[in-house]
Amino acid sequence: MDPTFTHDTFISPFTWRYGSSDMRSIWSERHKRETLRRIWVALAKAQQTIGLTSAQQVAELEAHSLDIDIGRASEIEQEIHHDLMAEIRTYAEQCPTGGSIIHLGATSMDILDNMDVLRQREALDRIITLVKRVLKRFAERIEETADTPCMAFTHIQPAEPTTIGYRLAQTAQDLLDDLEDLERLAKSLKGKGLKGAVGTSASYKALLEGSHVTPAELEERVMNELGLKAFVGATQVYPRKQDWRLGVVLSGLCATISKFALDLRLLQSPPIGEWSEPFGSLQVGSSAMPFKRNPINAEKIDSLCRLASAQVEILWHNAADTMLERTLDDSANRRVAIPTLFLSTEEVLLTAEKLVKGMTFHEEGIRHNLKRYGLFAASERLLMELGRRGANRQEMHEVIREHSLASWPIVQQGKENPLAELLSGDTRITNYIPQDEVIRLLDASEYIGDAPERARSILKRIVSEYD
Repeated sequence: MDPTFTHDTFISPFTWRYGSSDMRSIWSERHKRETLRRIWVALAKAQQTIGLTSAQQVAELEAHSLDIDIGRASEIEQEIHHDLMAEIRTYAEQCPTGGSIIHLGATSMDILDNMDVLRQREALDRIITLVKRVLKRFAERIEETADTPCMAFTHIQPAEPTTIGYRLAQTAQDLLDDLEDLERLAKSLKGKGLKGAVGTSASYKALLEGSHVTPAELEERVMNELGLKAFVGATQVYPRKQDWRLGVVLSGLCATISKFALDLRLLQSPPIGEWSEPFGSLQVGSSAMPFKRNPINAEKIDSLCRLASAQVEILWHNAADTMLERTLDDSANRRVAIPTLFLSTEEVLLTAEKLVKGMTFHEEGIRHNLKRYGLFAASERLLMELGRRGANRQEMHEVIREHSLASWPIVQQGKENPLAELLSGDTRITNYIPQDEVIRLLDASEYIGDAPERARSILKRIVSEYD
């Protein structure tokens, strides 16, 4: 394995293009090996309490726990074809006294599985922090636009008015649920513990014979040192169902942001023209079409969310297809799938934070669509009032339907919607409601129900996260 990487060979876009340096550091080889050594030190400390290791040996292991030498470990791995043993031998070379007791009683997955979960927990903490930051941005925009009317769409067709803030609050509400799932998952993550080759702790029981310490007690001491709980039962590995749950929660978060980004892309399209993502003064939209203002950040979000969701199937198969006490057919893909999940989700959140903060709501486009299509929706309000004043609901429905059908072709030609004029001039309607009141009832900007109040209720939930 060549530990030197340049742009002259393939490197993952997550190595330099997507994700933060903090998240890349969590999933780096250096941090992986530092975490492995942290577990070996914890094991040696626990064994010292029962006389299996000496204080001098433990002190030496601690002194060299950060002296990572990936080059040397790679040389050894080329010879022995076992990456964990290569790291053990590298560590042992650095510790003339303590090297002989590294990994005493353990099997590879006792160390690797606990290492994986420790890194997952670190990465989840960062994801949770970012979700809270994104929620804060949503809160700012919801507060700003809770009362701002706009057209809502069902089946990608104009429906009835809503408010921008209420539309944003739908995403925020899902994010709040995602946050609960993430925090619950972070608290429930467990490591394999120390259970040996097939999970029976046989090697530890033999090692501890005569010490009056049980394998379970030794495991507890090590896991307490690491600040990590262990599964009561495990095979050679911790249950891979936990990885699948991790994937489900992260991909669920991505689904929330993906829908928001897709909606923004629709609303930025010129035929609707109500929202747009930030666009720099020097930003180029297209190499061929200088006028283009493409929603590249929203498109990137949707692309990475698709990638994140694809990892869940891999983790499902790892959980379902590992045979008996363990097969190695999950090992290679987990090296890629789990970091990919975290790095893609993080980039999604980083991008969403900037997008929500900087996106523009175009008042003219919003008013245009309300004026053009809102009349049709507001006719329902007129129908309710006609019924309240004693008109036959079925007859009035037919009157409004006739005028609406006559108005649609005119609107489709790009002309002003004549529906208000037609309805306010129909004596079948004005016999119940005066003409000027009909006009007022057809003001779509007022036909938003309790959308502002519901938006503010969700806003209140977000704000409570920061109290």
